[in-house]
Amino acid sequence: MKKNIYILFFIVAFTNLSFSAATDGGSTDGTSDYTKAHNLIKQAKKFEKKSKTEKAQKRYKKAQSLLLLSNKKKPLQADTLNYLGFTTRKLGDFKKGEEFYLLGLQIDPTHKGINEYLGELYVATNRINLAKERLEVLKSCNCEEYQELKEIIEGTKKSKY
Repeated sequence: MKKNIYILFFIVAFTNLSFSAATDGGSTDGTSDYTKAHNLIKQAKKFEKKSKTEKAQKRYKKAQSLLLLSNKKKPLQADTLNYLGFTTRKLGDFKKGEEFYLLGLQIDPTHKGINEYLGELYVATNRINLAKERLEVLKSCNCEEYQELKEIIEGTKKSKY
């Protein structure tokens, strides 16, 4: 009887370890690091709109940490690199943010988010010609990313870089 309990315990423990490893983040609720980071970014953007900069920055920092973990577990995912660039830029490191964006574009040259956010970074660093190149990539997508970047380049929309 005791032996059966040990075997059962081993099977349950092994099953739980296997499940945790398969959840892309090892969290007990099954939510991936990427998904958690995405939710934190949404919260941070809301705080920014309310001018609650400190709260936004804390969420960007947490999101960045989770995205770095996600990128380590599943390297070279364009969506992850997009948000790594975004959070890094929002935290003030434009150079490293640009590196993440450019790496993401190597994987997916037409990624709407990367092209928009990289364009915003170029506007923020006074490289308007490069921002216009990103806009040109988005031109045929008929998407909000195109319109947002266009307004930022034209100066009709302000963006917190």
